[in-house]
Amino acid sequence: MFMPKMLAELAASAGIKDHQQAGVSSIGGSYVFQHWNVADDKNTLKTALRGGQVDVLTLSPIYLPDDGIESFAKLGFEHRPDIRVTIQEFWLPFDVFDVNYKKKKPEPVDRNARTVAELRSINEPYYKSMDDHVRALNKQLGKDVVFVVPVGQASLALRAKIIAGEAPGLKQQNDLFTDAIGHATAPLQWLTAYCHFAVIYRRTPVGLACPQALRQHPGGEALNSLLQQLAWDAVKAHPLSGVP
Repeated sequence: MFMPKMLAELAASAGIKDHQQAGVSSIGGSYVFQHWNVADDKNTLKTALRGGQVDVLTLSPIYLPDDGIESFAKLGFEHRPDIRVTIQEFWLPFDVFDVNYKKKKPEPVDRNARTVAELRSINEPYYKSMDDHVRALNKQLGKDVVFVVPVGQASLALRAKIIAGEAPGLKQQNDLFTDAIGHATAPLQWLTAYCHFAVIYRRTPVGLACPQALRQHPGGEALNSLLQQLAWDAVKAHPLSGVP
């Protein structure tokens, strides 16, 4: 929800004058098929895709599989063969990989106690599930249409920096979250936006001006530089980001 406005600010900072937001479909904590199932007369996303107005569609599903991704990718590809559909890889709700987390009370989470090894072990099955899904969709479409925005892996790298005491202004892992489920504070929000910028525009965010929200944050400019570099490193390293 917070990302599109931030992305527009980054595009302006980078001198990208023709950046436009074609629209937004907002359902909190949702699956993509819930957006697909919105009635056609109210579904502004389907209307924009059918009109060939969208060259990049960003989706942020909680968990996979989610057949809404396939539905939107096929519709967009049908009306614009050069469309790119990006899937945001998340940090995990409650720090656990549990696709049924909404249906039962989660165990208490102590993010500050997590080690890097534990985080990797917890997250790797989730990363693999997304990569497998994206590869299968692209094989079905006969072209690389769907790409991954590796926010999850960038956030893990940031937590590793916090654990090592190398993240300016961030003293503990919980500094990235406002609650147990994992809503993001400003540093994690801007890390997310930098990842999307790098995937969508296929260029580094390193060196862009420090946003006002981070200038006011402990660590300020140094923290912003770290977030930019971690985002770019994650995007460059991911084989499905579309960035060589």
